[in-house]
Amino acid sequence: MARTIPGDWFAGSIPDNVVLDETAYLETAYYFSEYRSEAEVGVRIGRGASAYGGTMFDVGRRGQVNVGDFSLLNGVWIICEAQVEIGAHCLISWDTVLMDSYRVPFSSAGRRRCLERFARQIPRKWACQAPARPIRLGNNIWIGFGSCVLPGVAIGDGSVVGARAVVRDDVPPYVVVAGNPARIIRRLPPAANEP
Repeated sequence: MARTIPGDWFAGSIPDNVVLDETAYLETAYYFSEYRSEAEVGVRIGRGASAYGGTMFDVGRRGQVNVGDFSLLNGVWIICEAQVEIGAHCLISWDTVLMDSYRVPFSSAGRRRCLERFARQIPRKWACQAPARPIRLGNNIWIGFGSCVLPGVAIGDGSVVGARAVVRDDVPPYVVVAGNPARIIRRLPPAANEP
């Protein structure tokens, strides 16, 4: 039986291997239009978690995404070939990209081979892969708009990522990072992050 969202403008449905807590909120099933996961659980969305305006679960065959309790995704593009973990009480702003894979080789020769193979396919379907490295976001993280979190990055509890930052290295708990590449610009007292 197809799982649909009442009043959804998109005629699609939520895939069977997406686990939604009964209190989770999704605006539209369109968020899964790039979803291809064959994992037993490809996406798990926790208690009270929400996804809004333009969020996209672009999840490959083996990808698994976990969105923690009470986290809010607002127009976030999640590119996942292996694993993306988002902790509880996270706020991830619009136009943010979380990517555990670049999906193309770094070498120019490898990219050229991928593009030539792609051009010969009918229909054209991207088939190149690059190694995936899981992303792990701790609890109570705020990621500002237009940011990009690159493969293999872990962000510690209570940290803040400034708008348009490019996070290529791990971020310790309770800091503010900003810039390209993101660097620590301030330390936060852990007590300030408690409820």
